[in-house]
Amino acid sequence: MHIHILGICGTFMGGVAQLAKALGHRVTGCDAQVYPPMSTQLEAAGIELVQGFGPEQLELKPDLWVVGNVVSRGNPLMEAILNAGLPYTSGPQWVGEHILRGKRVLAVAGTHGKTTTSSMLAWVLDQAGLKPGFLIGGVPSGFEVSARLGESDLFVIEADEYDTAFFDKRSKFVHYRPTVAVLNNLEYDHADIFPDLAAIETQFHHLVRTVPGNGLVVCPSQTESIERVLKRGCWTPVTRFGAEDPSTDWTARIQGATRFEVLNSGQQVGDSARDAACEVSWDMSGLHSVNNALAVIAAAQAVGVPPAVACKALNSFPGVKRRMELRGEVRGVRVYDDFAHHPTAIATTLAGARDVLLDLAAKNGQKPGRLIAVFEPRSNTMKMGTMKAALPESLEGADHVWTYSGGVDWDVADAMAPLGAKCRTEKDLSLMVGHIAEQAQPGDWIVVMSNGAFGGVHGKLLNKLSQ
Repeated sequence: MHIHILGICGTFMGGVAQLAKALGHRVTGCDAQVYPPMSTQLEAAGIELVQGFGPEQLELKPDLWVVGNVVSRGNPLMEAILNAGLPYTSGPQWVGEHILRGKRVLAVAGTHGKTTTSSMLAWVLDQAGLKPGFLIGGVPSGFEVSARLGESDLFVIEADEYDTAFFDKRSKFVHYRPTVAVLNNLEYDHADIFPDLAAIETQFHHLVRTVPGNGLVVCPSQTESIERVLKRGCWTPVTRFGAEDPSTDWTARIQGATRFEVLNSGQQVGDSARDAACEVSWDMSGLHSVNNALAVIAAAQAVGVPPAVACKALNSFPGVKRRMELRGEVRGVRVYDDFAHHPTAIATTLAGARDVLLDLAAKNGQKPGRLIAVFEPRSNTMKMGTMKAALPESLEGADHVWTYSGGVDWDVADAMAPLGAKCRTEKDLSLMVGHIAEQAQPGDWIVVMSNGAFGGVHGKLLNKLSQ
């Protein structure tokens, strides 16, 4: 079958393309901007790419058009497809029908941490020898690809609550029908499509309704929004986790900024072979990372992976690109790239970084380096200014804050005023890079947070620092 994918250069649709190619289909695709790294990844897989959405692409005559949610009515190619009465479907529906059918699906949903937790889960299953397939909205460092078919009946998928397509306004995850559903957290986001938190809770309720009675729902303890979702109807066993809740099913005994022991029902999870507690010691930081790990351990156990095996695998978890990814170090200044773009994610990212800085300083008997946050309000929700009032508090954990105001219509400097002199707002990216490089000192961590490319600011900072 020949499949032509509209919006192919998005991480999700690019993964769909690679899975379709692996199944033996002929795959082509188009996007408004065809550029690396996804374009080179797809071309290396033998997938032909077309720039733009011109109606002349009808001449390719594929058997099926797979439409990404970046495409809306008025798109010239989509209008031509509709006028010609040609067969089309959405990316999530195609995945549900052609990749996930007959699989034991482990779906990771939540406002934050989906990519990291999905990557952890795929890593744990792979290290356990189960060779799972996966489709993740990022690139796990241990795999270097965002999607693969796998060699077993297990499949890990990042379950996004964003809408499916212009013709299907349900969340993507309703198409996945998981055996194990991880509901990592639930807050308001995506103000461009959801009017309020209740609307998102309804979509999560739809997901819960698809989990079978012999499956498992994994969720955090004491989370009001998720408890409301479950009270609307749940026909599946539920296990809960909480790094700071000793009364819940899965919890942790924190040993340091990057180390913790795992407890189940209040008891240490032991490694019977060594008669020792299961401990995770890794490069991840922050309580949110511990919670992600607990969710993974619970989900992996549901498909036969003992907690001791999961903990051992997490010890070697190499991380995910763009999730506190170290992009380089110059003159003792480290530059990190992080995807955080929601106030909660921003705050937890900075808190985790602060913990590591303090831990390193204590071990070395030195004064801790400064934490410099560089933030771009780029997501649709941020561009609308929906959460601008929460930004100052979320960035409070940094010693110095730089916010970029290019690309938004609201007054960023005014919104950041509560941070006082520790925050500066700049509309000129080059000027901002210069000022940050002048300010940076050995031992500092510069954490760049954006869900976009941010004008290549990471490389520009490293270059400026080297000068």
